[in-house]
Amino acid sequence: MEIQAGELLSEINFPSDLRKLRKDQLHQVSQELRQFIVDSVSVYGGHFGASLGVVEMTVAIHYVFNTPMIS
Repeated sequence: MEIQAGELLSEINFPSDLRKLRKDQLHQVSQELRQFIVDSVSVYGGHFGASLGVVEMTVAIHYVFNTPMIS
């Protein structure tokens, strides 16, 4: 089974790509990322509880701050 990223998630390769999205698209990209994690764990195994718990927080941090740059 090939795991497919969602429409928005497939366009994100760097944090700067995430910052190009509109704020109203952040919920969709979070949903796509959560689904990607679930699909990956269902194929390869592992634990996903902690990953699902920090999706929105991680998206928000990369959207608001100039990651990976530290100032």
